[in-house]
Amino acid sequence: MSKTDSDEREQSTTPEPLPGPDRTVRRDFALTGIFVILVIYVLYFGREFFMPVILAFLFALTLTPIVRFAGKRGIPAPLSATLLVAASALVLTIGGYLLSGPIMQLVDDAPQIGRELTERMRELRSPLDRLLAISRQIDEAADTTNDQGVLKVAVQQPGILSQAAGNMLSAGTTIAIVFVLSLFLLASGTLFYEKIVQSFTTMTEKKRALRVVYDVEREVSRYLLTVAIINGGLGVVVCVGLWALGMPTPLLWGAMAALLNFLPYVGALMTILVVAVISIVTFDSLSYALMAPSFVILCNIIESQIVTPLVVGRRLELNAVAILIAVAFWSWLWGFVGALIAVPLLVVIKVFCDHFEGLQQIGNFLSAQQVLNQDD
Repeated sequence: MSKTDSDEREQSTTPEPLPGPDRTVRRDFALTGIFVILVIYVLYFGREFFMPVILAFLFALTLTPIVRFAGKRGIPAPLSATLLVAASALVLTIGGYLLSGPIMQLVDDAPQIGRELTERMRELRSPLDRLLAISRQIDEAADTTNDQGVLKVAVQQPGILSQAAGNMLSAGTTIAIVFVLSLFLLASGTLFYEKIVQSFTTMTEKKRALRVVYDVEREVSRYLLTVAIINGGLGVVVCVGLWALGMPTPLLWGAMAALLNFLPYVGALMTILVVAVISIVTFDSLSYALMAPSFVILCNIIESQIVTPLVVGRRLELNAVAILIAVAFWSWLWGFVGALIAVPLLVVIKVFCDHFEGLQQIGNFLSAQQVLNQDD
């Protein structure tokens, strides 16, 4: 075989290299994936730092319209910011003090509530009694093993008091950081906007950047403040209605309805289920016991279908699938706090994407309805 034939055979078996654009696309896709994984990794393991920072930014955005309104009336931003943050801290302290008693009482009564609920729902459990008995027999057989070679290892957990103390200390530190950082953000006024504008060179770029920043800040802050007011109103209505129906600790259920309403779909369902359980074990008549959860359902329907669309508008409505994905992701990343801030963060991302032509497809995906072009 000649040298020329062997060279031709080697060339025929050697795979052709990918075209330049395809290799570039694959490389960019791989780098993007690595970057996203690293960001998730940093957010997860650095949650003790990033969580209060993001909470502070969201809280500052919520109070920004009030600071701007006070500034137009001649009140300096540092003064109005200090008064707002102090008033918010005072309300949180008073609310925590008023709710601490009912929460501790609910925790103490949890076993009794479970037994009473079991008795009330006994007629509905009859088909499952046989399965429960079989499950108990299997557990007993596994626990009474006679094998001497099997060792049972019990991991000693920290006491309840130590866990509660640690959680309270961590929560207190986070809340303090949020309030302090929010105060500085609100009192700084237009400092961040000036820094952003100074990072551009031409006057056209400066004007465009300033317009985009102001639009995003205005829309997001108005949305957060409006939703916070709506949720607070929902909590007041639920509290008054359940008090009129004779529910115990109506203040707790009103606060729960207001707080969990930041968590779409899931939050309202959790409030309804908890109110239904407490109502069933409180009232003797089942028909009367169903009035309390029915009232909560009615309030949530009016809020979600009438009040919020009328006040907030349709432009910032979000895709239900995107909401559920965001809630699942942030709850996995940061727990209950992450679930509460998932929708506000999603609104921030959507408004930001709507103002940049290259990101409008992402904003369109996050919208509740598809944004059609004018030519269609």
